[in-house]
Amino acid sequence: MTLRVLCPAKINTFLAVGPKDSIGYHPIRTIFQAVSLFDELLLAPSTDGTTRIESDWSELPESNTMTKVLSLVREYVNVPPLHIHLTKRIPSESGLGGGSSDAAGLLRGIQELLGNPIGDSLLKDIAFAVGADVPFFLVGGRAQAEGYGEILTPLPDKPTTWIVIARPFEGCSTKEAYEQLDAKVRPWREFPEGDELYNDFERVAPCGSLDLSERLQVLGASGAMMTGSGSAVFGEVESSEAAFGACEKLKAEGSASFVMAARTLGREESLALETVGK
Repeated sequence: MTLRVLCPAKINTFLAVGPKDSIGYHPIRTIFQAVSLFDELLLAPSTDGTTRIESDWSELPESNTMTKVLSLVREYVNVPPLHIHLTKRIPSESGLGGGSSDAAGLLRGIQELLGNPIGDSLLKDIAFAVGADVPFFLVGGRAQAEGYGEILTPLPDKPTTWIVIARPFEGCSTKEAYEQLDAKVRPWREFPEGDELYNDFERVAPCGSLDLSERLQVLGASGAMMTGSGSAVFGEVESSEAAFGACEKLKAEGSASFVMAARTLGREESLALETVGK
């Protein structure tokens, strides 16, 4: 059996970063939203008795979020040798959560293949040990996160919103973004009561990200903002036609390394698994 797992990207519609605490970490308050930009995993039993991860992405590090998942899961359950293939579509260093989503997708796939041997509490612990954003991708849809990202409250799905995602040519290192943000005096924002777009990392955003955000608003976005620690931005538009039209204009202008029209995903759709072979 081959299992196909779609691993969606995320945007942060709200992201406030607290001051570094006594153990050197930053608490956050954020609202995650899964969107229809996907990496794709194919999981199948290995034919040669060894586990291997292959990808069409030449820059996949030898040690990555998926190898971390395999190492941690094997401490608790017997995982048979697997052939894992990653099709990479979510750009890296973008704040879109690609690596975290791949990790969660592999966790979900292993659970499905082995008959859910890992309880929910342990599954969440493994996810958080891999990365702070990984637990969200086990919840999917829309969710509020606190603490270091591990305290999750699922939120009701909202009506579908079309967005344009654009990444400038420069990426953002999460570590460097936090270091730059620590040098800024800022309030520790509470969650908004409405649908306010807010991201503390825009205080240290690359010029390319800010320029794309402004450009999206000129092209008709009702609001636009960087997601996560960057460098990708998203703009909310009124329809699929508006999204694809803005994409064509951005591509023609050549100011972005990645441009795509996408839509927000409900919880069920963002957690879909599919058997594609026997």
